[in-house]
Amino acid sequence: MEFQGLALLTLSAALFSLASSDCTLSKGEISACPPPSPFHVIFFFFSLYLVALGQGGHKPCVEAFGADQFDIRDPSKSKARSSFFNWWYVGVALGSVAAYMVLNYIQDYVSWAVAFGLQCTAMALALVVFMLGNKTYRHLVLEDKSPFARIAKVCFEFLRNRKTPTSTFDESGETLLLHEETQFESLDHKEEVISVNCHVSSPSKQVHSISNNSLTEEEVKGLVQLLPIWLACLIYGTVFAQTQTLFTKQGNTMERDVGFGYQIPAASLQLCSSIMVVVFVPIYDLVLVPIGRKFSGNPSGITMLQRIGIGMVFSTASMVSAGLVEVKRLKTARDFGLVDMPNLPVPMSVWWLVPQYVIFGISEAFTLIGMQEFFYDQMPCVLRSVGLALYLSICGVGSFLSSFLISMIDSFTLERGESWFANNINRAHLDYFFWLLAGLNFAGCLAFLHFARSYIYKKF
Repeated sequence: MEFQGLALLTLSAALFSLASSDCTLSKGEISACPPPSPFHVIFFFFSLYLVALGQGGHKPCVEAFGADQFDIRDPSKSKARSSFFNWWYVGVALGSVAAYMVLNYIQDYVSWAVAFGLQCTAMALALVVFMLGNKTYRHLVLEDKSPFARIAKVCFEFLRNRKTPTSTFDESGETLLLHEETQFESLDHKEEVISVNCHVSSPSKQVHSISNNSLTEEEVKGLVQLLPIWLACLIYGTVFAQTQTLFTKQGNTMERDVGFGYQIPAASLQLCSSIMVVVFVPIYDLVLVPIGRKFSGNPSGITMLQRIGIGMVFSTASMVSAGLVEVKRLKTARDFGLVDMPNLPVPMSVWWLVPQYVIFGISEAFTLIGMQEFFYDQMPCVLRSVGLALYLSICGVGSFLSSFLISMIDSFTLERGESWFANNINRAHLDYFFWLLAGLNFAGCLAFLHFARSYIYKKF
């Protein structure tokens, strides 16, 4: 589906280029081009939504499928599965580097149709390579009804029996106590197991059970325990949104000349985070994990929740760095009398923004990879792609929360004077917003620490 969406996007961009050829030159300037037809607009947005639907199904499933290739009953493969998530994210980061360095240039200086065409070709090649390995994969085989139906049945049984009276008897059989079970006691006392029949098919076509994968009431309780962790991570998703929005807005107002008459696009600084991931993850996997393994005895060096928490601390430091740079930028604008001239660049190099991108790149290597492994590992085998979808939803919901927070603060501060997000960025106060996010992220770290300390790792 994603391949089809990219193919349609390529066709849409090509059609737009043909329509734009009707624009004529007049005194050295391009005249107004005819607006796109309603059909072209509908076709374009249909292509975008098709790509989005394809990614929504592709991203969580393909990563879960890759991790399923490791048999956790083998200690060496259990360690390798932890490394899989590290190197998976390195691959994602390398793809981002290629996009920022190559595709951005092609889009700006060649054509959008060529850029989309290259992406479509790359997706087609990836699909061919994936299909070539089909006979060597381990496949998850489900022989029962939908796991969501089983979860619903467990919850229904819980609601039906949550106030079932239970009695305590003495040795003679006389009733000593009659009481009602509390919310989780009703799950603890029940012995019923709803079978999932989760198996793995090996390349030799032999089907064997990989573990005791029955979906019990206890496992449903484990799913409920994941919700506080998910909620505590949402503020990280809000912070993550700033690397692609307000960080870029900062860079647009600074000197971006790198010589030879070329100005680096402000959005290209996101390369710093991706490059940091590519550099730091191998160091983490090959050096820090073995050291941590010696001290903790954990095959992954540190636990998954510890890794997430460390990354959240780094993301707080990134917001602090962004706030300090913004204070410096605003002071420079005042010193040079540029407060009311937002279209002129502030005499301050865009490279001042590199530290906040680098720090956030380290944060990604800890938190995002830790989230992937955690939400995969702590889900029943039949719901692991759903677990990775939960991880992806943190960044998605965080972006919505960022937009909501900006809208609320903009309305609130505008009523009381100058908005923090004024159109004239030299009169805005992005520094205040970065401080606020740093504080909220720190509070989120404390909440995460509280839930993480009480979390009991499940082995489904």
